[in-house]
Amino acid sequence: MGETRHQYIPALRFGWLTGLYDPVIRWTMREDLFKPRLVEQVRMQPGHRVLDLGCGTATLTIQLKQYQPHAMVVGLDGDPVVLARAREKAAEAGVNIVFDQGMAYQLPYPDQSFDRIVASLLLHHLTLGDKRRALAETFRVLKSGGELHIADFGKPHTVFMACLSFIVRWLEEAYEHVKGMVPELIREAGFAQVEETGRFTTAFGTLVLIRAVKP
Repeated sequence: MGETRHQYIPALRFGWLTGLYDPVIRWTMREDLFKPRLVEQVRMQPGHRVLDLGCGTATLTIQLKQYQPHAMVVGLDGDPVVLARAREKAAEAGVNIVFDQGMAYQLPYPDQSFDRIVASLLLHHLTLGDKRRALAETFRVLKSGGELHIADFGKPHTVFMACLSFIVRWLEEAYEHVKGMVPELIREAGFAQVEETGRFTTAFGTLVLIRAVKP
């Protein structure tokens, strides 16, 4: 058997575009609408350990900490340049967040480490094989009864969104998203109560929110 190939795709696909990530996401993905909705959906409690998987520049990570200051919030990303900016933003916001470098498909945490895991605009960066590995890893590090919350591209809900979806399919590993396969991939990883909780129209296609529970 040959060596398994993992493909890492930086924010906006090309590393030289990383500096534009925040304004691009803000202008094209309706970040001001879907991220507060996602934070509320997570239902963080004091004492919870929460992992923001693929935290990027920490916009969502900071919102999570501000929503529940008495939770421990950890941000993980594979890009050291992005993590440097995340640490700067957390310091500017005056919040205490732990940032780790690592990959979603090989999490550097023990089993049952977290009460909640959040993945916003992460999975569409991963190949199908790495999507499966990342979901298996989230299942492993979640506690029993813990929850996975995802915001990512989903099956288009209008003809116009279907046309826009060709853009993200070209830019990213988003075939399974556009075909509506992500909920089934989550179930295959062992999760239960997998449900779509919201959807948003964006400049690149339909964005969906998904909630799942580890039995």
